[in-house]
Parts: sequence; C-alpha cells; structure tokens
Amino acid sequence: QVQLVESGGGLVQPGGSLRLSCAASERIFSINIMGWYRQAPGKQRELVAAITSSGSINCADSVKGRFTISRDNAKNTVFLQLNSLKSEDTAVYYCKALIRSSWYWGQGTQVTVSS
Repeated sequence: QVQLVESGGGLVQPGGSLRLSCAASERIFSINIMGWYRQAPGKQRELVAAITSSGSINCADSVKGRFTISRDNAKNTVFLQLNSLKSEDTAVYYCKALIRSSWYWGQGTQVTVSS
C-alpha cells in the first residue's frame, strides 16, 4: 500500500512563509497528478494546487501569486511553497496523488497562521 508522507506544516505569523513536502513511500515509476488540498474547520476540503508529471498546473484563485506548487519526479515528491500567508490560510493541508489509476491521500499537516 502506497503511503504519502507530508512534512513542513507549523505555526507562522501573517505574511510569513512555509514550505510543505509530500513524498511517496516507495519508488514508483511515474505519478501522473500530485496536488494539495486543504480543509479549514467547518469547511469543505478544497483544491489548493495540482501539477501533472508534464508540469501542467491548476491553482485556486485564492492562492495565485502567493503559493507555488512544484515537483521532483525522480523523487516522487511534490512541494508547496506558501508565501504571504493570511489567517484564512489556516487549515489542514493534504497531499493527494494519482498512482496507478488510484487516488491516495496523505495524513495531513496543520498550517496555522496567527500572530
């Protein structure tokens, strides 16, 4: 069973930055889509950004210009750089990946933006 292991969450002040990472637990020949979702308390889980193996990116309007998604295909790892963080970015951030026609989720990492 493939696992997605996330890291990089934490507490940061408004305007600050964080970098999230998500890596597959085993060597996989190719992962088509990797992305990040988030879920704030009392809200539905929503797409933040996703990237295909060829580099095509889909990004939520609310984070455009502030967040950047990237990936290292050789290491089966996806990154999310979060800049200019706002209190409304506070949420649990989940990694999601399409591997061999199945979707997998990470366990989630908490991002809290507060002064």
